[in-house]
Amino acid sequence: MKHDLDLSRRVKASPSAPANLAGLSLPALKAEMEGLGLDPKKAGMRAKQLRRWIHHFGVQDFSGMTDIAKELRAELAEKYVLTRPEIAEHKVSVDGTQKWLTRFQPGVEGESVYIPDVGRSGALCVSSQVGCTLNCTFCHTGTQKLVRNLTAQEIVSQVLIARDELQEWPSSTENRKLTNIVFMGMGEPLYNLDNVAEAIDTISDGDGIALGRRRITVSTAGVAPKIPELGERTGAMLAISLHAVRDDLRNEIVPINRKYDLKTLFEAIRAYPDLGNSKRVTFEYVMLKGINDSPAEARDLVKLLKGVPAKINLIPFNPWPGSPYECSDWETIENFAEIVNRAGYASPIRTPRGRDIFAACGQLRSESVKKSAAEKRREALAADS
Repeated sequence: MKHDLDLSRRVKASPSAPANLAGLSLPALKAEMEGLGLDPKKAGMRAKQLRRWIHHFGVQDFSGMTDIAKELRAELAEKYVLTRPEIAEHKVSVDGTQKWLTRFQPGVEGESVYIPDVGRSGALCVSSQVGCTLNCTFCHTGTQKLVRNLTAQEIVSQVLIARDELQEWPSSTENRKLTNIVFMGMGEPLYNLDNVAEAIDTISDGDGIALGRRRITVSTAGVAPKIPELGERTGAMLAISLHAVRDDLRNEIVPINRKYDLKTLFEAIRAYPDLGNSKRVTFEYVMLKGINDSPAEARDLVKLLKGVPAKINLIPFNPWPGSPYECSDWETIENFAEIVNRAGYASPIRTPRGRDIFAACGQLRSESVKKSAAEKRREALAADS
């Protein structure tokens, strides 16, 4: 199987710095236990115990792991930690939306957003990269150059942070505040598919975080060759960041369309495994005044979706400093929705959430900047002088 280029490039820990187990997948936990000298069978058993304490109960202290021998707990505490990444900033909107700016390492920060009252209860929008390469013209994140991919552990840590804040430990299927995960934060998930797939395995693990794969949605701007592979590897729900129904316009506002045009994109969508009434593709369509919001475009959207089990999320454009667009008038959005609805497709108009803290769709952006090795050396020398 062809694997993605790993852009994670973690900073090497010093020999004395303990490694972090929180957010690791079950295979990764087993590998750590084998590294302690346990035989594969015992390592597998210990990994399952750790997985349950870390991801079901949310513990951050080995002393609480009562079914593990004290001697091993002491060794684990000496060599490992269960900490979360540093939260550089935490904001709460007037509508209850929460946004975290998480510092994964110095100079590498990503944003995640918890939106209450979505799905069964609430959704967490997670980032898969810091920055983005796609340059979609309506998206604030697209103005930030790619710094690097996030590791699977870093993706999962965003879920752990939200669960800490929501006090959702131990994992439960009753009265949850967080029921859905959406990969709609910073970055293009399909350009980091290996880590996204590993993170989904951990998030959906029934003995750990236990959020089902049908409650995990991965959004792509249209990396067509990777779309069927996403379905085969993860079983997650698929969302397409569409925003235009003609190649000429989509080439302009979603530039990846120049590489994978609408025909190629929809061939890949139709090849997504297990599509049907219970597994529909979500099409995201941001409403840009005078750009993509005419009745003719609504009718063309219906034609484009023919034969695809689908629902359409109409997203009022969320402004950001320097953006070249305005949001469509409300009447225009409602007329567009009515045309799509009459054709038999659900087309809810997404209520903007978290605009006051720049947490709404298309507004996420950190101040992380990719630096060259020479720049990093100069900064290190300056710090030492």
